[in-house]
Amino acid sequence: MKIKIIIAYFLIYVVWGSTYYFIGVALKGFPPFLLGAFRFTTAGLLLLIFCMFRGESVFKKSLIKKSAISGIVLLFIDMAVVMLAQQYVSSSFVAIIASSTALWITALDVPRWKKNFTTPAILTGIIIGFLGVSMLYIEQLNMERSMHEHTEYGIFLLIFGCISWSLGTLYAKYKSSKEEEVDNFAGSAWQMLFASAMFWICSLISGDLMNTDLSAVPDTSWYSLIYLILFGSILAYSAYVWLLKVRPATEVATHAYVNPFIAVVLGVGLGHEHVTWVQIAGLIVILLGVMMIGRTSDKKKEKEKG
Repeated sequence: MKIKIIIAYFLIYVVWGSTYYFIGVALKGFPPFLLGAFRFTTAGLLLLIFCMFRGESVFKKSLIKKSAISGIVLLFIDMAVVMLAQQYVSSSFVAIIASSTALWITALDVPRWKKNFTTPAILTGIIIGFLGVSMLYIEQLNMERSMHEHTEYGIFLLIFGCISWSLGTLYAKYKSSKEEEVDNFAGSAWQMLFASAMFWICSLISGDLMNTDLSAVPDTSWYSLIYLILFGSILAYSAYVWLLKVRPATEVATHAYVNPFIAVVLGVGLGHEHVTWVQIAGLIVILLGVMMIGRTSDKKKEKEKG
């Protein structure tokens, strides 16, 4: 179990952090809604077929109903917002704003209020992590204003998306997991398919489907789409849903602090973006906050077992 948890955290920390960069590359060839439609339709179908081969009960009405709600709130709204926001801000800035998800989940996770708000180490870790992200935010905001118009549009969209993702996360944890076994992923597959249905509808309404010449889409956008399907959706998202069943939501939410770290590193390494000493210090502070939350959660688990 411990090895599975480590691998799952690697996926939601590192792989998800990288998806912000690859979404930006994919959007150079695909309009936002069509990108979401292709991504989640393919990923959902592949994962559903995999679940059927494993013998999972994939057509339970209660499972499909709950997956529809969490898929639309958790995946469609948030990912649509992320892709739309990248028209106004960079991928690094999107990841930085998205870090507030950790705070929203903590604030909205009513069943764990007593534990979260009475544990000094967890509160300190959250505050430290958010301070690190704030350092990145302030430094990046100045650059964004000089490079993009209407930066405030992107910020408002992202805050709305963060709240939606947080609500979907908590719904998936406290509702869906009651009837699903820990190692079953049919719920994740249905969530992606319902999200993809919404993306197809929006693609038709917006005209993205009719106005896009797929033959003109650059190879880099196709490669990025494949990466998003296999690694971002099938592996990382499934790992996220699984972790919500075996670990506290507050701890799982620390991915929102680490993702900006990965996004900035990729921005510097692949996108040749400039990094300042303030940003480097912010990244170090973020990691310290995440380590504090993780260690505290592990100690609580050990006490509960003992």
